Amino acid sequence: MRILGIETSCDETGVAIYDAQKGLLANQIYSQAKLHTNYGGVVPELASRDHIRKIVPLIQSALAQSSILPSSIHGIAYTAGPGLIGSLMVGATVGRALSYAWRIPAIAIHHMEGHLLSPMMETPAPTFPFIALLVSGGHTQLVKVKGIGKYQLLGESVDDAVGEVFDKIAKLLGLGYPGGAPLSHLAQQGIAGRYVFPRPMTNRPGLTFSFSGLKTFVTNTILTVSKNNQTYADIARAFEEAVVETLRIKCQRALEITGFQRLVIAGGVSANLTLRDNLTKMMHERGGELFYARPEFCTDNGAMIAYAGMLRLQTKVSHANLAISVRSRWSLEELPTLET
Repeated sequence: MRILGIETSCDETGVAIYDAQKGLLANQIYSQAKLHTNYGGVVPELASRDHIRKIVPLIQSALAQSSILPSSIHGIAYTAGPGLIGSLMVGATVGRALSYAWRIPAIAIHHMEGHLLSPMMETPAPTFPFIALLVSGGHTQLVKVKGIGKYQLLGESVDDAVGEVFDKIAKLLGLGYPGGAPLSHLAQQGIAGRYVFPRPMTNRPGLTFSFSGLKTFVTNTILTVSKNNQTYADIARAFEEAVVETLRIKCQRALEITGFQRLVIAGGVSANLTLRDNLTKMMHERGGELFYARPEFCTDNGAMIAYAGMLRLQTKVSHANLAISVRSRWSLEELPTLET
């Protein structure tokens, strides 16, 4: 089975072709970062217009990269949510149109399920069951995973997502948008211990996250210190350490509650090296395993959507309905279960 995957949930246009036997045949990604950088965040109308401009050329490039014809595609998977409605409509409309034109099935894919399953494209791949930490610009969630579609939400952020806070603090430090990678790079130059920021909601039981208070604390610190590179680097380091330790504590609790020995991290923030190092050390001490995708599969991409679509289309369920439906909000727990 060979699947064309389309991702347009936010500010990356991703198109990929995944083969059940040969693996990833093509992976095309266009980032809108430069388009939105002057605004310090994604402008929804600009994002959807740019998806329209880029999606067809990327599909053509993916077909050329894989050296196959449309007749060799067996199904289409597109992101149907959660995300920006205008952006989602671009990918969903193109996916359904190609499904009709090429006379092949199309399936709507949950964006966060794509992230959750992306480490399975790596070697070694995680096996069920495991705990998944989903950390991105829009989500911070801990999920108990017992199989495809067998998801139980254990905890999530009640306010800002981790990636969103990274971007906002990076903007205050003059690092531009998106800010995760440059903030982490600046943090490497910081002096440990000069600043210490709160580890939110770690002094109480449970797996709920909250990062708005930390964001406010760091913001107030930035506004009251002298503006020089070393001070900003020290703040960046303290901020990153606070976020990473908070995530580590919550992951450890989830593992203790479930008794699981495998942890998966996915989403854009999972590419953070400090987070990976800390969780790797924690899992080593516990005698468990940590899994994550390569950096290009951490941010939004068509490969993860194609892979998730392949798993679901292999069930032989009919997906010929031409109705186009996308959702800005969509719980993982609503997805149908597949036997694996």
